[in-house]
Amino acid sequence: MNHALLLEDVSKRYSGHLAVDGLSLAVPAGTIYGILGPNGAGKSTTIRMVMNIIIRDSGRISLLGTDPEQDREVLRRVGYLPEERGLYKKMKVLDVIVFFARLKGVDAAAARREGERWIEKMGLGDWRGARVETLSKGMQQKVQFITTVIHDPDVLILDEPASGLDPVNQEVLRDTILESRDRGKTVLFSTHNMDQAEQLCEHVCIIAGGRKVLDGPLRDIRRANRTSRYAIAFDDPCEEAARFLETSPSLAHVLREEDGWEVELEPGHDVRELVSTLNSFDVPLARFERVELSLHEIFVQRVGNAANPQRRPEPAHV
Repeated sequence: MNHALLLEDVSKRYSGHLAVDGLSLAVPAGTIYGILGPNGAGKSTTIRMVMNIIIRDSGRISLLGTDPEQDREVLRRVGYLPEERGLYKKMKVLDVIVFFARLKGVDAAAARREGERWIEKMGLGDWRGARVETLSKGMQQKVQFITTVIHDPDVLILDEPASGLDPVNQEVLRDTILESRDRGKTVLFSTHNMDQAEQLCEHVCIIAGGRKVLDGPLRDIRRANRTSRYAIAFDDPCEEAARFLETSPSLAHVLREEDGWEVELEPGHDVRELVSTLNSFDVPLARFERVELSLHEIFVQRVGNAANPQRRPEPAHV
Protein backbone atom coordinates (compact mmCIF):
# COMPACT_ATOMS: atom_id res chain seq x y z
CA MET A 1 0.00 0.00 0.00
CA ASN A 2 1.19 3.51 -0.85
CA HIS A 3 1.47 5.61 2.32
CA ALA A 4 1.60 9.39 2.48
CA LEU A 5 2.87 9.35 6.07
CA LEU A 6 4.61 6.75 8.22
CA LEU A 7 5.59 7.03 11.88
CA GLU A 8 7.65 4.28 13.46
CA ASP A 9 8.19 4.21 17.24
CA VAL A 10 8.20 8.01 17.54
CA SER A 11 8.62 9.53 21.01
CA LYS A 12 8.85 13.00 22.51
CA ARG A 13 9.59 13.95 26.12
CA TYR A 14 9.30 17.34 27.81
CA SER A 15 11.12 17.74 31.15
CA GLY A 16 10.27 14.26 32.34
CA HIS A 17 6.79 14.16 30.77
CA LEU A 18 6.46 11.62 27.97
CA ALA A 19 4.12 13.43 25.56
CA VAL A 20 4.34 10.84 22.77
CA ASP A 21 5.39 7.30 23.64
CA GLY A 22 6.57 4.99 20.85
CA LEU A 23 3.83 5.98 18.40
CA SER A 24 3.60 4.13 15.09
CA LEU A 25 0.99 4.75 12.41
CA ALA A 26 0.59 4.49 8.64
CA VAL A 27 -1.57 6.95 6.68
CA PRO A 28 -2.67 5.58 3.28
CA ALA A 29 -2.39 8.05 0.41
CA GLY A 30 -5.65 9.54 -0.83
CA THR A 31 -7.62 8.97 2.38
CA ILE A 32 -8.93 10.93 5.34
CA TYR A 33 -7.12 9.68 8.43
CA GLY A 34 -8.17 10.77 11.90
CA ILE A 35 -5.87 11.12 14.89
CA LEU A 36 -8.30 11.10 17.77
CA GLY A 37 -7.89 11.50 21.48
CA PRO A 38 -8.72 13.61 24.54
CA ASN A 39 -7.06 16.94 25.20
CA GLY A 40 -3.43 16.38 26.13
CA ALA A 41 -3.24 12.99 24.41
CA GLY A 42 -0.28 13.97 22.23
CA LYS A 43 -2.11 14.73 18.97
CA SER A 44 -0.70 18.21 18.39
CA THR A 45 2.78 17.17 19.49
CA THR A 46 2.67 14.36 16.93
CA ILE A 47 1.62 16.74 14.17
CA ARG A 48 4.32 19.25 15.08
CA MET A 49 6.94 16.52 14.84
CA VAL A 50 5.63 15.57 11.40
CA MET A 51 5.90 19.24 10.37
CA ASN A 52 9.39 19.44 11.93
CA ILE A 53 8.27 22.31 14.15
CA ILE A 54 9.60 20.32 17.08
CA ILE A 55 12.25 17.62 16.82
CA ARG A 56 11.39 14.05 17.81
CA ASP A 57 13.56 12.39 20.44
CA SER A 58 13.49 9.02 18.73
CA GLY A 59 11.81 7.07 15.98
CA ARG A 60 11.37 7.51 12.24
CA ILE A 61 9.04 9.76 10.21
CA SER A 62 8.50 9.46 6.47
CA LEU A 63 6.37 12.15 4.81
CA LEU A 64 5.67 11.62 1.11
CA GLY A 65 8.63 9.26 1.04
CA THR A 66 11.19 11.45 2.78
CA ASP A 67 12.17 12.50 6.29
CA PRO A 68 10.99 16.10 6.88
CA GLU A 69 13.84 16.60 9.34
CA GLN A 70 16.34 15.87 6.57
CA ASP A 71 14.43 17.33 3.61
CA ARG A 72 12.44 20.41 4.55
CA GLU A 73 11.44 21.00 0.93
CA VAL A 74 8.82 18.26 1.29
CA LEU A 75 6.89 20.57 3.62
CA ARG A 76 6.04 22.76 0.60
CA ARG A 77 3.76 19.89 -0.48
CA VAL A 78 1.88 20.02 2.82
CA GLY A 79 -0.91 22.32 3.95
CA TYR A 80 -0.89 22.69 7.74
CA LEU A 81 -3.77 24.19 9.70
CA PRO A 82 -2.63 24.58 13.33
CA GLU A 83 -5.05 24.60 16.23
CA GLU A 84 -3.90 28.12 17.12
CA ARG A 85 -4.64 30.81 14.55
CA GLY A 86 -1.56 32.33 12.94
CA LEU A 87 -2.89 35.17 10.82
CA TYR A 88 -1.55 38.71 10.66
CA LYS A 89 -4.50 40.58 12.07
CA LYS A 90 -3.67 44.01 10.63
CA MET A 91 -3.51 42.66 7.05
CA LYS A 92 -6.49 42.56 4.73
CA VAL A 93 -8.09 39.19 4.04
CA LEU A 94 -7.01 38.84 0.40
CA ASP A 95 -3.54 40.21 1.13
CA VAL A 96 -2.86 37.71 3.92
CA ILE A 97 -4.03 34.82 1.70
CA VAL A 98 -1.74 35.95 -1.14
CA PHE A 99 1.13 36.38 1.34
CA PHE A 100 0.89 32.78 2.56
CA ALA A 101 0.52 31.48 -1.00
CA ARG A 102 3.71 33.30 -2.00
CA LEU A 103 5.53 31.71 0.96
CA LYS A 104 4.56 28.33 -0.51
CA GLY A 105 6.01 29.21 -3.91
CA VAL A 106 2.86 30.30 -5.78
CA ASP A 107 3.52 33.17 -8.22
CA ALA A 108 1.81 36.48 -7.50
CA ALA A 109 -0.81 36.36 -10.26
CA ALA A 110 -1.86 32.78 -9.48
CA ALA A 111 -1.92 33.54 -5.75
CA ARG A 112 -4.31 36.44 -6.24
CA ARG A 113 -6.49 34.48 -8.70
CA GLU A 114 -6.74 31.45 -6.42
CA GLY A 115 -7.25 33.69 -3.39
CA GLU A 116 -10.26 35.33 -5.05
CA ARG A 117 -11.68 31.93 -6.00
CA TRP A 118 -11.35 30.55 -2.48
CA ILE A 119 -12.76 33.71 -0.89
CA GLU A 120 -15.92 33.33 -2.99
CA LYS A 121 -16.09 29.59 -2.35
CA MET A 122 -15.91 30.07 1.42
CA GLY A 123 -18.50 32.87 1.46
CA LEU A 124 -16.09 35.68 2.32
CA GLY A 125 -16.62 37.82 -0.77
CA ASP A 126 -17.82 40.87 1.16
CA TRP A 127 -14.80 40.68 3.46
CA ARG A 128 -11.88 40.44 1.01
CA GLY A 129 -10.77 44.01 1.79
CA ALA A 130 -11.42 43.87 5.53
CA ARG A 131 -8.68 43.60 8.10
CA VAL A 132 -8.44 40.14 9.62
CA GLU A 133 -8.95 41.52 13.14
CA THR A 134 -12.46 42.71 12.20
CA LEU A 135 -13.64 39.19 11.30
CA SER A 136 -15.46 36.83 13.64
CA LYS A 137 -13.58 33.79 14.96
CA GLY A 138 -15.41 31.56 12.49
CA MET A 139 -14.52 33.76 9.53
CA GLN A 140 -10.90 33.93 10.66
CA GLN A 141 -10.86 30.14 10.77
CA LYS A 142 -12.09 30.05 7.17
CA VAL A 143 -9.33 32.44 6.13
CA GLN A 144 -6.82 30.24 7.95
CA PHE A 145 -8.15 27.22 6.07
CA ILE A 146 -7.76 29.04 2.74
CA THR A 147 -4.12 29.80 3.55
CA THR A 148 -3.68 26.07 4.21
CA VAL A 149 -4.99 24.90 0.83
CA ILE A 150 -4.12 27.86 -1.44
CA HIS A 151 -0.99 26.16 -2.87
CA ASP A 152 -2.87 22.92 -3.71
CA PRO A 153 -0.85 20.66 -1.37
CA ASP A 154 -0.65 16.88 -1.68
CA VAL A 155 -1.22 16.43 2.07
CA LEU A 156 -3.52 18.43 4.34
CA ILE A 157 -2.80 18.31 8.07
CA LEU A 158 -5.71 19.80 9.99
CA ASP A 159 -5.53 20.24 13.77
CA GLU A 160 -9.06 20.82 15.14
CA PRO A 161 -10.16 22.49 11.87
CA ALA A 162 -13.78 23.09 12.92
CA SER A 163 -12.81 25.13 15.99
CA GLY A 164 -14.90 28.30 16.08
CA LEU A 165 -17.14 27.31 13.16
CA ASP A 166 -20.93 27.28 13.42
CA PRO A 167 -22.83 24.21 12.11
CA VAL A 168 -23.38 25.72 8.64
CA ASN A 169 -19.70 26.49 8.16
CA GLN A 170 -18.73 23.10 9.58
CA GLU A 171 -20.67 21.61 6.66
CA VAL A 172 -18.80 23.88 4.22
CA LEU A 173 -15.51 22.71 5.71
CA ARG A 174 -16.62 19.08 5.60
CA ASP A 175 -17.57 19.31 1.93
CA THR A 176 -14.23 20.97 1.11
CA ILE A 177 -12.28 18.23 2.90
CA LEU A 178 -14.22 15.52 1.07
CA GLU A 179 -13.61 17.30 -2.23
CA SER A 180 -9.87 17.32 -1.49
CA ARG A 181 -9.95 13.58 -0.80
CA ASP A 182 -11.84 12.99 -4.05
CA ARG A 183 -9.06 14.83 -5.90
CA GLY A 184 -6.52 12.35 -4.54
CA LYS A 185 -5.25 14.44 -1.64
CA THR A 186 -4.40 12.90 1.73
CA VAL A 187 -6.02 14.49 4.77
CA LEU A 188 -4.70 14.01 8.31
CA PHE A 189 -7.45 15.15 10.64
CA SER A 190 -6.80 15.67 14.35
CA THR A 191 -9.74 16.16 16.70
CA HIS A 192 -11.36 15.15 19.96
CA ASN A 193 -14.81 15.50 18.35
CA MET A 194 -15.87 11.92 17.63
CA ASP A 195 -18.97 12.90 15.63
CA GLN A 196 -16.89 14.90 13.15
CA ALA A 197 -14.39 12.08 12.84
CA GLU A 198 -17.13 9.51 12.25
CA GLN A 199 -18.56 11.62 9.41
CA LEU A 200 -15.22 12.20 7.70
CA CYS A 201 -12.57 9.60 8.45
CA GLU A 202 -11.93 6.32 6.68
CA HIS A 203 -9.07 5.34 9.00
CA VAL A 204 -8.62 6.38 12.63
CA CYS A 205 -5.94 6.16 15.27
CA ILE A 206 -7.00 6.75 18.87
CA ILE A 207 -4.24 7.86 21.21
CA ALA A 208 -4.33 8.59 24.93
CA GLY A 209 -1.53 9.36 27.31
CA GLY A 210 0.84 9.56 24.33
CA ARG A 211 0.19 5.96 23.26
CA LYS A 212 -1.85 4.38 20.52
CA VAL A 213 -4.79 2.37 21.86
CA LEU A 214 -6.63 1.64 18.61
CA ASP A 215 -5.77 1.90 14.94
CA GLY A 216 -7.31 0.78 11.66
CA PRO A 217 -10.00 1.34 9.03
CA LEU A 218 -13.15 2.70 10.66
CA ARG A 219 -15.31 -0.09 9.20
CA ASP A 220 -12.99 -2.72 10.74
CA ILE A 221 -13.02 -0.97 14.11
CA ARG A 222 -16.81 -0.93 14.08
CA ARG A 223 -16.88 -4.62 13.12
CA ALA A 224 -14.45 -5.52 15.90
CA ASN A 225 -16.61 -3.67 18.44
CA ARG A 226 -19.98 -5.06 17.40
CA THR A 227 -22.54 -5.51 20.13
CA SER A 228 -25.17 -8.17 20.66
CA ARG A 229 -27.84 -5.46 20.88
CA TYR A 230 -30.64 -5.27 18.33
CA ALA A 231 -33.38 -2.77 17.51
CA ILE A 232 -36.80 -4.35 16.89
CA ALA A 233 -40.06 -2.89 15.63
CA PHE A 234 -43.35 -4.21 14.20
CA ASP A 235 -45.74 -2.65 11.69
CA ASP A 236 -48.47 -2.50 14.36
CA PRO A 237 -48.68 -3.09 18.12
CA CYS A 238 -48.16 -6.77 18.94
CA GLU A 239 -48.91 -7.88 22.48
CA GLU A 240 -47.71 -11.44 21.77
CA ALA A 241 -44.31 -10.09 20.72
CA ALA A 242 -44.19 -7.82 23.78
CA ARG A 243 -44.81 -10.74 26.14
CA PHE A 244 -42.14 -12.82 24.39
CA LEU A 245 -39.50 -10.10 24.49
CA GLU A 246 -40.15 -9.28 28.12
CA THR A 247 -39.94 -12.89 29.30
CA SER A 248 -37.52 -14.63 26.90
CA PRO A 249 -34.51 -16.24 28.67
CA SER A 250 -32.44 -15.64 25.51
CA LEU A 251 -32.41 -11.90 26.18
CA ALA A 252 -30.11 -10.35 28.77
CA HIS A 253 -31.65 -6.89 28.55
CA VAL A 254 -34.87 -5.46 27.09
CA LEU A 255 -35.61 -1.75 26.75
CA ARG A 256 -39.05 -0.64 25.59
CA GLU A 257 -38.83 2.40 23.32
CA GLU A 258 -41.46 4.61 21.69
CA ASP A 259 -41.38 2.78 18.37
CA GLY A 260 -40.21 -0.69 19.44
CA TRP A 261 -37.57 -2.37 21.58
CA GLU A 262 -33.85 -2.54 22.02
CA VAL A 263 -32.74 -5.95 23.24
CA GLU A 264 -29.44 -7.58 24.12
CA LEU A 265 -28.93 -11.24 23.28
CA GLU A 266 -27.52 -13.53 25.96
CA PRO A 267 -24.13 -15.07 25.07
CA GLY A 268 -24.45 -18.42 23.33
CA HIS A 269 -27.88 -17.76 21.81
CA ASP A 270 -28.33 -17.73 18.04
CA VAL A 271 -29.73 -14.50 16.65
CA ARG A 272 -31.35 -16.45 13.81
CA GLU A 273 -33.62 -18.21 16.30
CA LEU A 274 -34.72 -14.84 17.67
CA VAL A 275 -35.52 -13.58 14.17
CA SER A 276 -37.44 -16.77 13.38
CA THR A 277 -39.59 -16.38 16.48
CA LEU A 278 -40.30 -12.72 15.79
CA ASN A 279 -41.35 -13.57 12.22
CA SER A 280 -43.84 -16.15 13.52
CA PHE A 281 -46.14 -13.53 15.04
CA ASP A 282 -49.22 -12.30 13.20
CA VAL A 283 -47.96 -8.71 12.97
CA PRO A 284 -45.18 -8.27 10.36
CA LEU A 285 -41.69 -7.52 11.63
CA ALA A 286 -40.78 -4.03 10.33
CA ARG A 287 -37.29 -3.64 11.73
CA PHE A 288 -34.54 -5.87 13.02
CA GLU A 289 -31.00 -4.52 12.99
CA ARG A 290 -27.86 -4.63 15.05
CA VAL A 291 -27.25 -1.58 17.20
CA GLU A 292 -23.77 -0.38 16.23
CA LEU A 293 -21.60 1.44 18.72
CA SER A 294 -20.82 5.00 17.72
CA LEU A 295 -17.20 6.04 17.48
CA HIS A 296 -17.80 8.11 20.61
CA GLU A 297 -18.90 4.99 22.53
CA ILE A 298 -15.92 3.00 21.25
CA PHE A 299 -13.63 5.87 22.22
CA VAL A 300 -15.02 6.01 25.76
CA GLN A 301 -14.73 2.23 26.15
CA ARG A 302 -11.14 2.12 24.90
CA VAL A 303 -9.77 5.26 26.48
CA GLY A 304 -11.67 5.29 29.78
CA ASN A 305 -9.50 7.11 32.29
CA ALA A 306 -6.47 7.12 30.01
CA ALA A 307 -6.75 10.90 29.76
CA ASN A 308 -5.29 10.83 33.26
CA PRO A 309 -1.52 10.90 32.72
CA GLN A 310 -1.05 8.49 35.64
CA ARG A 311 -2.76 5.73 33.66
CA ARG A 312 -1.63 4.33 30.32
CA PRO A 313 -3.85 2.00 28.25
CA GLU A 314 -2.48 -1.13 26.69
CA PRO A 315 -2.27 -0.92 22.88
CA ALA A 316 -4.77 -2.83 20.77
CA HIS A 317 -4.80 -3.44 17.03
CA VAL A 318 -7.48 -4.15 14.50
